[in-house]
Amino acid sequence: MTGKVLSRGFRLAVALALTAGALAGCSSEGKGAPTWTAGTPGGSTTADPSAGAGSGATPGGSAGTASAGASATATSSASAGATAAAWKTFYDPGKTVSFELPQEWIAQSVTPAQGTLPGALKIEVKDPDGRYLATLQTGLPPQAAGVCKAGAAKSYVVVSSVPVELPHLGGEGTIDPHVVFRVIQGYKYFGSYGITNVVGGAGGKSCALRNVVRGPAGKGDYSFGDLMELKAFAPDQKVAPAKSFDTLGQADKYVNEGSEFANVQRMLMSLKIKN
Repeated sequence: MTGKVLSRGFRLAVALALTAGALAGCSSEGKGAPTWTAGTPGGSTTADPSAGAGSGATPGGSAGTASAGASATATSSASAGATAAAWKTFYDPGKTVSFELPQEWIAQSVTPAQGTLPGALKIEVKDPDGRYLATLQTGLPPQAAGVCKAGAAKSYVVVSSVPVELPHLGGEGTIDPHVVFRVIQGYKYFGSYGITNVVGGAGGKSCALRNVVRGPAGKGDYSFGDLMELKAFAPDQKVAPAKSFDTLGQADKYVNEGSEFANVQRMLMSLKIKN
């Protein structure tokens, strides 16, 4: 991907909307423990946020697709923010998944949730201070989209949407996998990053945006992001680990200028899963 995360067209859309209303380098060879390999910036083409070709994303549209009634179009690319200087690669013990992460970040295998398929994995990623960043989960039993009651859907915006090559199951309500950052409007603007191939919602509105990829038959679904489902939270609900912003402009700045999202995006784009 080349160019800035958001086009001038999307910046204009944001402006109109606002006007309107780690353990470093650890290694283990024991069974049941992850292993690391040293990495360097740009060591993997899939992990390089500047690699690839641009894809279209529309404010209010589903990941990587236009949505009817949208007023402006954004050309999404990998984040322009600076990434960490040194990277490493995480492998699960069975070498079924791998991804890159900054040298100082921590990836830890934890017990998968009940009901997941045999061989399922759950890996949490945190920064050097122990602050949660993302979870990779595999072997998730496929779930149908929840019913969105009339009038309950909230407006949302696809701030960044970058295609990524991953095994997936197509069909109605799906697209090719994308690494996305989406914002849904409630009493604040709530944002979340992750990988998905599930369409967000019609007409730029949704009750919930799922960071889930429909996996190949018999493999289950998988998720890699800060949370599996983004919704408009109520004032008395816990927002974290979702992001919250007072304006869409703040969400734009987080994606386009911050190093955290640049690092997370590179990590998500580097994911590899054995088919």
